Amino acid sequence: MTASPEHVDSRADLAAFVRALHRSHAEEGSSWENEDLASFLEALAAWIEDADGWYRNAGRELPADGDWSFFARALRAATLYE
Repeated sequence: MTASPEHVDSRADLAAFVRALHRSHAEEGSSWENEDLASFLEALAAWIEDADGWYRNAGRELPADGDWSFFARALRAATLYE
C-alpha cells in the first residue's frame, strides 16, 4: 500500500487514505494480517488502546487534540451509509 497516514492533514486526505486502504484490501487483502472485518475492527480497537505505546516507541507524542468523536461517528455512519 502506498498511502501513508503521515500525509493525512485534512478530511479529504482521510477519505483518500480510507479509499486507498479499500483498494489495497481488494487487491491484496489476503496478505493483510486482519483480512476480515471482525479481526480488522478488533485490531483497530486494540491499536487505539495501545496507541500511546506506538507513539512513545516512535519518539512522538500522542496527539492530544484529535477529534476522537469525529472518527467514532465516521465508523458508526459506515454501518448505515450507502
